[in-house]
Amino acid sequence: MAAENGEVTIVGAGARLEGNVVSAGNLRIDGQVKGQINAEGDVALSPQSQVEADIRAQNVSIAGRFKGSIQVNGKAHLARGGRIDGNITSKTLVVEEGGVFHGQSIMDGSAPTEAARSQGATPAKAPGNAEEKRDEPEVKVP
Repeated sequence: MAAENGEVTIVGAGARLEGNVVSAGNLRIDGQVKGQINAEGDVALSPQSQVEADIRAQNVSIAGRFKGSIQVNGKAHLARGGRIDGNITSKTLVVEEGGVFHGQSIMDGSAPTEAARSQGATPAKAPGNAEEKRDEPEVKVP
């Protein structure tokens, strides 16, 4: 995997991208991005970055301005001087003093994965629910 080799894709300070950004490894953004960001590795937004996107990655570090949603498998890190306007789903969230976070954080390692959602899986119901019928097949209405 490219991330294991230390390979990093860089969106330079003068760059302005719109659309889908996909990286097989790590990604560092110094410029502006608007759209979707999918990385198999980590995503880092430098202090001068301005990003309006949905991010999916292993880990993310925000030191610039970010607006959108973040979904990571590991840690979301908001550095001093960074700003997040949006929602974060992660196992761990670190907000340094001086970081600004406006939104909702979901830190639940047992949430269904995106792969399970795309295959139509639904979260398990809590045991003891009197309305739950275990022997009947589930019917989905479009």
